[in-house]
Amino acid sequence: MPVSTLTIKYQATIPRQVREALQLAAGDRVEFVVARKAVTVRKFVDPDLAEARADDAAFAPEWLSAADEEAWRDL
Repeated sequence: MPVSTLTIKYQATIPRQVREALQLAAGDRVEFVVARKAVTVRKFVDPDLAEARADDAAFAPEWLSAADEEAWRDL
């Protein structure tokens, strides 16, 4: 079980095993869900950004196609 120690500023390093499990990278945000005497840490996903990223992923094949590049080349 990964363990981390709080600094005097109440900061803690997220252990590698946890970072990898949550696919965290520098700059990512985490949220803490408190339920009774237990806390769950999870990667924070902004709902607005998640929707925008899903839209980008849906259109990416069309936007990144050779035909699209050719159509927009002279603009």
